[in-house]
Amino acid sequence: MTKITFLGAGSTVFAKNVLGDVMLTPALQGFELALFDIDMGRLKDSEMMLNNLKRTTGSACVVKAYTDRKEALRGAKYVVNAIQVGGYDPCTITDFEVPKKYGLRQTIADTVGIGGIFRNLRTIPVMLDFAKDIQEVCPDAWFLNYTNPMAVLTNVMITHGGVKTVGLCHSVQACIPHLFDNLGMDKEGVQAKIAGINHMAWLLEVTRDGVDLYPEIKRRAIEKQKEKHNDMVRLEMMLKFGYYITESSEHNAEYHPYFIKRNYPELIERFNIPLDEYPRRCVNQIERWAKMRDELVNNADLTHKRSHEYASYIFEAMETNVPFKIGGNVMNTGLITNLPREACVEVPCLVDRSGVTPTYVGDLPPQCAALNRTNINTQLLTIEAAITRKKEHIYHAAMLDPHTAAELSMDDIVAMCDDLIEAHGDWLPNYH
Repeated sequence: MTKITFLGAGSTVFAKNVLGDVMLTPALQGFELALFDIDMGRLKDSEMMLNNLKRTTGSACVVKAYTDRKEALRGAKYVVNAIQVGGYDPCTITDFEVPKKYGLRQTIADTVGIGGIFRNLRTIPVMLDFAKDIQEVCPDAWFLNYTNPMAVLTNVMITHGGVKTVGLCHSVQACIPHLFDNLGMDKEGVQAKIAGINHMAWLLEVTRDGVDLYPEIKRRAIEKQKEKHNDMVRLEMMLKFGYYITESSEHNAEYHPYFIKRNYPELIERFNIPLDEYPRRCVNQIERWAKMRDELVNNADLTHKRSHEYASYIFEAMETNVPFKIGGNVMNTGLITNLPREACVEVPCLVDRSGVTPTYVGDLPPQCAALNRTNINTQLLTIEAAITRKKEHIYHAAMLDPHTAAELSMDDIVAMCDDLIEAHGDWLPNYH
């Protein structure tokens, strides 16, 4: 029996979307859906929920929960990764509270920035353990990474794990709908070209019937910026740098040195920037889960509609050889010619039986490539730190981060990193 293994299956809502989609896909019937999580309670919840779905959908897939990760992976054709190492409490709290003592504020802290660096440092060792298991028990599997920080973790799995990996993020799919809905424009029939790095990919072309829609988008954006709304940072970046960015304003506020600044506190109000947004979301999610659990886990009549998640469409394309286009995170094998080859980039990819084939993009507009490189610098130094276990590279990664460097002195950055290493304790390996 062919197997799809889901690591982090205790993410019950996400497991429902991805594996519920699989159950509704004719080409994927008969697959074993192998669930693994270190939280036994959440693993059991997801198993019950998926068995309910199996009954209501009439799917021929087989749901099986595992307590042994290697056995869950053994013989898998596809692996979906949705883990979070350290969770909200204690690790996300640490990522926010320690920098706050130094006056460094964040919004989401899961990509770059000081929070993104430390999320990477505690996740990379776990991912490399996955890679060892995969090399041993399912070396030909495709690994679909949904875990943030996307670019670094995908890069590590390919470069240091030797695993066939593609990183998947919702921001490419959501880009056009969000922009057009926000500006009151019709998105029907819009053709878009998007490329860059994860969470900072660029809407390079946006047309309908061959007509460039950017002039109208920018005209409306100028008007929209006169009122308070939830996408002010991205529209401002577009108006200043020429192109719209895929990931949300609350994310992008901390990827650049322009928005969260102690010396310009008025910018927070002006651009409607939600500081400490991610911890708020985590608390709300935990509270919401208590209410949602019954509806999902104990609902014998649970139903599902195929979602917009890429996973099932990727599996389907690989099984049927009917091509499907995605925005995927892959290594920059000459795809974006003015970004480093060592970087993981987000580009259009074609999926079929031969796997994931990324497309050539060429040069990004120079200002877009320059902004990408500021984040790539931190990504690459974070990988260097994780692989060499040298503390100095943690400092380098933080000192090169645009937001951190704009706010703190080098001495403060080093002291803050030391405090974070100490606060994380056993969540991190030893650095020297």
